[in-house]
Amino acid sequence: MKKPKLNAKIITLYPELFPGPLAASVTGRALKNKIWNIETINLRDFGKGRHKKVDDKPASGGPGMVIKPDVIDAAIKYSLRGNKISTKRKLLYMSPKGRRFDQNYAESLCNLSEITIICGRFEGIDERVLVKNRIEEVSVGDYVLSGGELAAMTLLDCVVRLLPGTLGNPKSKDKESFCDDLLEAPQFTKPILWNGLQVPDILLSGNHQKIYEWRKEASENETKKKRPDLYIKYVEKKKK
Repeated sequence: MKKPKLNAKIITLYPELFPGPLAASVTGRALKNKIWNIETINLRDFGKGRHKKVDDKPASGGPGMVIKPDVIDAAIKYSLRGNKISTKRKLLYMSPKGRRFDQNYAESLCNLSEITIICGRFEGIDERVLVKNRIEEVSVGDYVLSGGELAAMTLLDCVVRLLPGTLGNPKSKDKESFCDDLLEAPQFTKPILWNGLQVPDILLSGNHQKIYEWRKEASENETKKKRPDLYIKYVEKKKK
């Protein structure tokens, strides 16, 4: 049997949400081809009492509920199956307080054999679980979602498409946005003339060197206009 390059385990109160969009397009095809695998772990299965309670009031008082440490810890132990966290296995928690998820971090994750992602709900999870299990907190942006499920899907979509064999043309990811801290150059297709707007002549010239130079300049201009923060980073790197 073919062994997946990446095992993704999702700890969530809503396992029915997965694989969701990840079952479509290139990630879905990669799932069918066993390039990666996804397993959902229902947090409710580890709840306490007759009603499988997973949360309780914040110790400090105040609004909302916090997911209990013993409940999360039991789910984590189940996900690890006796294995230890290592350079090939990570525990992640999707949280607005975490490190910013970006392309470089995605590339580091695609070298792992296993990722367990905890999807929080309510006011979050007990801090002690994060400390005990050395869990990495990851944020997909400076905003708050209802839960970590959509954030987990975003992370996995980005990571899976980097796995060898996922994309039909492996070179297609080499010129994407954020490579070399630049946004991708504008793209065009047929018809050549549309609504009075024409595809740039240089792209039709067949001169590969000139096309490369045009794309490079266009990429720099796109970045400077739309993401000046990235452009500053790009310029600084060029100086070194």
